[in-house]
Amino acid sequence: MIILKTPAEIEIMARASRLVAETLAMLRREVRAGVATEDLDRLAEQFIRSHGGTPAFKGYRNYPKTLCASINDQVVHGIPSKRTLKEGDIIGLDLGAIVDGFYGDSAVTVAVGNVNPRIAELVKVTEESLYAGIAQAVVGNRLSDISHAVQRHAEAAGFSVVTDFVGHGIGRQLHEEPQVPNYGKPGQGPRLQEGMVLAIEPMINMGSSGVRVLDDRWTAVTADGSLSAHFEHTIAIQSSGPPRILTQVPELIAAC
Repeated sequence: MIILKTPAEIEIMARASRLVAETLAMLRREVRAGVATEDLDRLAEQFIRSHGGTPAFKGYRNYPKTLCASINDQVVHGIPSKRTLKEGDIIGLDLGAIVDGFYGDSAVTVAVGNVNPRIAELVKVTEESLYAGIAQAVVGNRLSDISHAVQRHAEAAGFSVVTDFVGHGIGRQLHEEPQVPNYGKPGQGPRLQEGMVLAIEPMINMGSSGVRVLDDRWTAVTADGSLSAHFEHTIAIQSSGPPRILTQVPELIAAC
């Protein structure tokens, strides 16, 4: 069942989402060669807790960390460890926070130093695919209009869309209905309504779309070893006009 949020509930979600955005902005400044992903995780947890939030991922279905840190061919759910970043890597940083019982959720992919042009294009196109999907999140459109826009933009650039993992509704639970695929034909699924809050999150591969999950039962990697990028925003659909991007804070964008 799709749960519509009241304006008051959306304002609480905006606070949770801002905390997520602030944490990611802090982490982006810490990404450099030689940094261990477990150090990024420690910083993320300290930041969220010190600002009045609770890490949303830690303990969720027994996930052991605050941050998902996915490097290179890791698509999503990479568990922070002693592994250190190297020049030319890309890392997906995905995290959530809870404030007053409501969730925010966002992800970015960051290059470690200089990367080759095709890798840089993968990161750029994945972020553009996210915004192409967000642009379709308006009252009266169908859910699959978001999905189709993501897929069309990514595939036009020669990349492939992961189909094993999808976006989702979000609110008092980290994952609510509806699921938000990053692929599909337009004009299908429920009509979008004011008060729907969605986490839209394209995962785009440089090679084929296939993925597999490692023995840790969390880390998903590309089946062919190609690189993957991931971006995500929590958005609220408004009565008219474009959606409100709850995890986008303009002054933080400028700082990054």
